[in-house]
Amino acid sequence: MKINRNIAWAETFVKELAAGGVKYACISPGSRNTPLTWAFANSNKIKKYVLIDERSSAFFAAGLANRTGTPVALVCTSGTASVEFYPAIVEAFLQRIPLIICTADRPPELRNTGTNQTINQDNLYSNHIRWFADAGLPDLTIKKITSLKNIAAKAIEVSCYSNKGPVHINFPFCKPFEPDSFTDEINADTQSLLKKTIYQIVKKHNEKEQQNNKWLFQLAGKLSGLKKGLIIVGPENYGYYFYSQVNKLSTLLGYPLLADGASQLRYTKKKSPGKDIPFNNPFCNYEAIFRSQEFMNEYEPEVIIHFGRTPTSRGIEEYYDKHTPLKIIVNEEGDIFDPSRKGKTYKYPPALFCSNICTQLLKIEDYSNKSNNWVKVYLEAENELEVLKKRILLNSNTISEPGFVNEFLKEVPKDSTVMLSNSLPVRDFDFFASCISKSLTIYHNRGASGIDGILSTALGIASLNKEPVYLITGDVAFYYDINALFIANKYDIPLTVILINNNGGGIFNSLPIARYNNFIEKYFITPHDLNFKKLIEAFGIKHHFIKKPSDLKKYMRNSSDKNQMVVLEMKTDSHKSFELRKQYWNESHFLLKKLVKSHTTK
Repeated sequence: MKINRNIAWAETFVKELAAGGVKYACISPGSRNTPLTWAFANSNKIKKYVLIDERSSAFFAAGLANRTGTPVALVCTSGTASVEFYPAIVEAFLQRIPLIICTADRPPELRNTGTNQTINQDNLYSNHIRWFADAGLPDLTIKKITSLKNIAAKAIEVSCYSNKGPVHINFPFCKPFEPDSFTDEINADTQSLLKKTIYQIVKKHNEKEQQNNKWLFQLAGKLSGLKKGLIIVGPENYGYYFYSQVNKLSTLLGYPLLADGASQLRYTKKKSPGKDIPFNNPFCNYEAIFRSQEFMNEYEPEVIIHFGRTPTSRGIEEYYDKHTPLKIIVNEEGDIFDPSRKGKTYKYPPALFCSNICTQLLKIEDYSNKSNNWVKVYLEAENELEVLKKRILLNSNTISEPGFVNEFLKEVPKDSTVMLSNSLPVRDFDFFASCISKSLTIYHNRGASGIDGILSTALGIASLNKEPVYLITGDVAFYYDINALFIANKYDIPLTVILINNNGGGIFNSLPIARYNNFIEKYFITPHDLNFKKLIEAFGIKHHFIKKPSDLKKYMRNSSDKNQMVVLEMKTDSHKSFELRKQYWNESHFLLKKLVKSHTTK
């Protein structure tokens, strides 16, 4: 049988990926990746997205992989095309999103010879990759074919299970690439080997329950003696079982439960984890509490238990700089989410941690009639800050940047998905979003916290078209990724984008350097004066302006059931928004100072 060795090589690899559960591939056009593109194109088990811009393609793949929890293949040609993947790979690495990056390459002997479109792609992403392999030039010997199959199997094993995250396989190819340009003649045995797959689904490593729980029993004993504590759930989507168990832990210990604005916990239907354990609303106004030196000095926790990624909160970060409570960090992979470097990290499934600690606590002490004054003062602060927030930020006639957050939460349909852009949107949600009993799934790019690829990531999440998906983004992040509008149009992806346009980097107004007005305006905020309406409509996408809360209500309800993308643009004044936030921080400071004084003089 006559074949093209490049095509046969690539098809063998792709068959193994499909056998291992890869269902999606994002392909950017090029010449050197022709064998890989052909192989993916002819796989009926893998859905293909053909995306021109490699950077946008990679972020789209990251969003899709994050949403599905399955690895997505990324394909590009040689040279700088592979470098364009890097920003999304960094984000995927830090969020542990499974990507299988397949870069085509020139033969290794052409490196450093001045050959066109040739760079050194050997372990190109070495600082932000979980595993790398060079497939080598195609070689149709039994040994080499078996080696290629093992590379594909290990790519899935690592990216999904043993060290979750992006993996990279580099594929050097020599011409010719076309399937009818025959290079080899193979026998029946080789033909049979090429068709067979070796991959076997492995049991997830994270399903293996920890055997040595001695440290956990000791920790439960220690916690039972610490009456002043906090539980923080950082940006993460754990699912309902974890939320029910962490609520139970919070209730038993009497520790306030603090939910990051980019975590799902703040927007979850409250179901009791047991008839004796009510589901309490998590705290959402803690940023002001942590910013109050008087309050934190008077009500300093002895211990903080932290789940999820590093909190968005600036107040928590500054608190850790000045205080040293016992800090317990728990996550499934044992990743370090501790800029203060003052905590101890435990590699343990969070839901199982909460469940096992609760079991031990109930053996140590009777919690049925427990009363904890510690949580009561935090609850009083939480409730008074909620009233203050609504008084300052909500206005029935206009929408401000911080006030928009709760206007949006009021109108968003239950069971929707929300992607929060970096810079101001994710911070405003963390600072000002109220807890609601409306299940929402929250996504973010808080790995590296960049503004690049936000729209592409949201489109990857929305591409499955199962429920309404919303992106909350600023104008700079939107402009930075405007190429992604091509994806929305080409694949008819239903996504509602709420574009908060304050004409530049409004977040920089909060920096100390902002007092140098001319300097910050020219070098930081950089007003762009772009007409987004024309740009958006040039891609064939609908656009509407949002000027008041009733507009938001009208267009959100009209957009959520349409099989297309729509952009709702809200023009804001960054200086007025900054002053509104400042007013809230100032008044919250005096409110908490007064509260502390009232309790200490009783």
